[in-house]
Amino acid sequence: MKTLFPQLAHRPRAAYAATAILAIALAVLPLVVGLAGNAWVRMLDFALLYVMLALGLNIVVGYAGLLDLGYVAFYAVGAYMYALLASPHLMENFEWIAQLFPDGLHSSIWVVVPLGAALAATFGVLLGAPTLRLRGDYLAIVTLGFGEIIRIFLNNLNAPLNITNGPQGISNIDPVRIAGVNFARPIEIAGFELQSVQLYYYLFLILAIGVIVVSIRLQDSRVGRAWVAIREDETAAKAMGINTRNVKLLAFAMGASFGGISGAMFSAFQGFVSPESFVLMESIVIVAMVVLGGMGNVPGVILGAVLLYAIPETLRYIAKPIQEAIFGTEVVAPEALRMLLFGLAMVGIMLYRPAGLWPAAVHGRALVPTDQAGDGDAHAAQPGRGESR
Repeated sequence: MKTLFPQLAHRPRAAYAATAILAIALAVLPLVVGLAGNAWVRMLDFALLYVMLALGLNIVVGYAGLLDLGYVAFYAVGAYMYALLASPHLMENFEWIAQLFPDGLHSSIWVVVPLGAALAATFGVLLGAPTLRLRGDYLAIVTLGFGEIIRIFLNNLNAPLNITNGPQGISNIDPVRIAGVNFARPIEIAGFELQSVQLYYYLFLILAIGVIVVSIRLQDSRVGRAWVAIREDETAAKAMGINTRNVKLLAFAMGASFGGISGAMFSAFQGFVSPESFVLMESIVIVAMVVLGGMGNVPGVILGAVLLYAIPETLRYIAKPIQEAIFGTEVVAPEALRMLLFGLAMVGIMLYRPAGLWPAAVHGRALVPTDQAGDGDAHAAQPGRGESR
């Protein structure tokens, strides 16, 4: 609550009331938005997925200061992990797997999601290990290449063994099933019928809240402070006794694990995955979400993820009717207008809000000009005995 409502840190009752109001609003949001159609609820679902992705990348970029342009690779790893373990693809291409699982390979979400997170974390360590000595642009280039390598592998691992089915992707992926509830079908609760997209919304919301809690706890932990120390000055951090190698690898692993969880949920929600969903542009958009919202600040990253996904997607539905109402015809295609406004927004943010829409609070005592400082401050600012002037 202190992170989401810092102005209410010394007013616990008001903070609890604000949290309760926010929880109620999030709970009824899909029901209200669903009145306009399931397409809008589907937008909320993907917005929550991007919130988890942005928070995962925020650990690497915002906390540790390591520019990662291949983050979508971990998203792809989690998605394909779920797709392979919850679809008939492996059974159709490998006879020995079909013999081991005569009733079909329908892995539980409680098994697949942790496996996806663990596998993505493993790939995060594999990415981080050879890049420990790289910084800045060189690190960005290497991570960009890593993301493209993963996508190319997924696109070509259909021969000689058909593992990923190549560019055709994997279909017939099982939906999420929890306590006998099939999330692909609507259910009725207390006289209300919840559609599939609404069920997924609540699942994604719970996972996003879990990711938010973990991110906040990491930020305030000893490891989080070590990440910040590396971000500010790696040489000084190493001189203070921080094991920069292990701390960097932990940042890559933790951030990648969140991407793996998001990818698994994406696979279950879509029921289909292909390499086209994990192109470089996805990584750039996720990085833009972190930068736009405010690197290192959890509420800011959430805001950036929601704005950068929801606003462009909304233009898909309203851009054409608005242009027809004003000009009588469609002047600019919605997709072109979407990317144009996306670029203009990024330029504007970098010019007028370079720290992001909701930047992280600056800790520590700010410097006070000499002419504005009191006698005590001016005296404290003077060098002490034995110090160089």
